[in-house]
Amino acid sequence: MRIMIVTDQYPPIVGGVPTVTHGLATALVERGHTVSVVAPSCGTRDVRRLEDNVRVYRFSSFEWPTYKDLHIPFMPFLPLYNLIKRLDPDVIHIHSPIVLGNIAQFLASSLGKPIVATNHYLPINMSRSLADDRLFGKSVSNITYGYLVYFCNWCQYVTAPTQTALNLLYKHGLHAPARAVSNGINLRVFSPGERDEELLRRFGLPTDRALALHVNRLSEEKRVNVLLDAAAKTQSDTHIVLVGTGPAAEELREQTRNLGLEKRVSFLGFVRDEDLLPLRRSCDFFVIPSVADLQSLSTMEAMACGLPVIAANAYALPELAHHNENGFLFRPGNSAELAHDIDLLAGDKELRSRMGAASLRIIAHHDSEKVLTEWEGIYQRLANEFQDKRRQRRQQRLTRKNPNYVGQSSSQRDLPRG
Repeated sequence: MRIMIVTDQYPPIVGGVPTVTHGLATALVERGHTVSVVAPSCGTRDVRRLEDNVRVYRFSSFEWPTYKDLHIPFMPFLPLYNLIKRLDPDVIHIHSPIVLGNIAQFLASSLGKPIVATNHYLPINMSRSLADDRLFGKSVSNITYGYLVYFCNWCQYVTAPTQTALNLLYKHGLHAPARAVSNGINLRVFSPGERDEELLRRFGLPTDRALALHVNRLSEEKRVNVLLDAAAKTQSDTHIVLVGTGPAAEELREQTRNLGLEKRVSFLGFVRDEDLLPLRRSCDFFVIPSVADLQSLSTMEAMACGLPVIAANAYALPELAHHNENGFLFRPGNSAELAHDIDLLAGDKELRSRMGAASLRIIAHHDSEKVLTEWEGIYQRLANEFQDKRRQRRQQRLTRKNPNYVGQSSSQRDLPRG
């Protein structure tokens, strides 16, 4: 099939959506499909090149002022129209309902192309200050979801990575055909492994105590401050390992100093994939206090490496972290509960082993090979439906031009053969 993916975030941008879209594009190519990606460039020039056997078309853009690393293209209507017409995709998959997604949706209708839309966004992802505002927060949420649902209802098919995410769309009026489709996890890559003490020493991490890992963007909605508060309340000497960068990094470092946690918290910043995988395998459990995840790739990766999970009981995280099965859920923002759960896992190796095995059972349902097969089925069904509609329209046009066309075809079919 010829598949076009439209996204506002694609590597080298780092984050969940870039990881998902890049992984989907490259995996589809490996399965023999022709894949093109439409995304903003990271500057004022259009860029077109082959990346990992994927045709990537980047349009000139500017950076979104309230969200670092989100780039908005300069309304490339005609270039995108010509691109869709030339590449003639069987289906267009939109992952971002902003500028490129809007243009692609508008053009696809006139060019007779089916659209699949996947929603990855929460209002808090756009602007936490507005989403959390007591006066305007609810209005911002309703306006954001009103826009998202309006966009989705004009698409032929809609997906979200979890049932929780899909239910939020239904709650706000979604009526287009839809289903939950996991972002998926490559279980050939992410798997349990031996603890790498040399790697721990290289990162300056202790080898004689429990290690609690957190991998995420260091931004306010991820609530890493709650994890630091919990660390100050723990009875164990658990060491907190923070991987990631973001606008809240300096504020979190200051909080660490104020709490006297400099020797118990490590800020590793950006860590390369080739180091991050063994780092996951070398830690004892994963902690995610976020209140802004419709599905957490970092949690899925940790689970695939056999780690128990302590997660905030917020949005879609309970679909991954099952309380008292593969970890614990705590009330969002409650650092005392989180500290208690950290101490439980830190002090019980057998419990960690049992819950880690449960993580492997749960994450098996999210195997990317299964997810890819699911996507192929959706794409093929939509492409077939649109081909049937085109044939019907052609036949109707021929019938209008030649009223005897249908009758002749019918009588010819009724003739005996041989």
